Amino acid sequence: MKTISFAVPCYNSAEYMDACIESILKCGDDIEIIIVDDGSTKDDTPAKADEWAERHPGIIRAVHQENGGHGQAVNTGLAHATGRYFKVVDSDDWLDEHAMGEIMAYLRRQNELACATDLVIGNYVYEKVHEGARAVMHYRNVFPEGREFGWSEVGHFGQSQYLLMHSAIYRTELLRDMGLVLPKHTFYVDNLFVYVPLPHVKTLYYRDVDMYRYYIGREDQSVNESVMMGRIDQQLRVTRLMIDAVRLPDDVPEKRLERYMENYLSMMMCICSIFLRMIGTDEAEDKRDDIWAYLKEGNPDVYRRIRRSALNMGTNLPTELGRKIGITGYRMAQKIFKFN
Repeated sequence: MKTISFAVPCYNSAEYMDACIESILKCGDDIEIIIVDDGSTKDDTPAKADEWAERHPGIIRAVHQENGGHGQAVNTGLAHATGRYFKVVDSDDWLDEHAMGEIMAYLRRQNELACATDLVIGNYVYEKVHEGARAVMHYRNVFPEGREFGWSEVGHFGQSQYLLMHSAIYRTELLRDMGLVLPKHTFYVDNLFVYVPLPHVKTLYYRDVDMYRYYIGREDQSVNESVMMGRIDQQLRVTRLMIDAVRLPDDVPEKRLERYMENYLSMMMCICSIFLRMIGTDEAEDKRDDIWAYLKEGNPDVYRRIRRSALNMGTNLPTELGRKIGITGYRMAQKIFKFN
């Protein structure tokens, strides 16, 4: 069995996919890289994927599919994975060689065990290449380091600390056994990938190394502010799916995990609210009312707690002045935490 399968969703990625794949290859020979060409037509991504597979047989496979979006590319990668662990690396991002050396050493030990750790976590780094700036997102104040632990040992997450797809390496069979399937033709499904499996995770391991380098700055990037406003309906769809997928607190037996997941959902509601308020139309305000009504109908207790949180009280203040205050608060947080 391969130690880990890396899925690399590629859609017209020829300009930058090579650097991503080269960084993954440095992890060793006991890995596999599944390049998922998601119906690319505007460049030579399909040919590049095949060339990589020809140069590294037994390690790299190229899978071509009709365009189904990022979520379907992840589904395809998971369906083809033969590794004990599974990780998604977006084609414009890359992995740090030194950090992955430490992570891989642990994964190799787990690959020899009957009961392997469910979730392995490392840091990720926002790389704002054009600005020459970076921001490291770590968990050293949240998780014990260098040993396996459970949710009862997890500390308090800070305001900007969330487990993202970038920081997570799941045991492959855990994802399959729980039946994880991401929706087609939908952006922001990375939130579902990292959120929905958590109640199934019993054991975790954290290494305080800067594992994943997350590129920020392309104009067409899904987290670009103007792009997010244009795709707000997809953000709303993902948030609704998160509300439906995990019933808080019934589906989450661990209290500390329940608190974290509620805070994550609160953050997602905040993102929906702030971008709808940036759009500022009557239709956008109706959509903001609708997403809150959806949460209230589906889970009234969680709705009350999230709506009364400082985060969402600040971004949902009434009147035009309240809208401006909420957007100003978002801009300040953006400067402090260097996201988007």
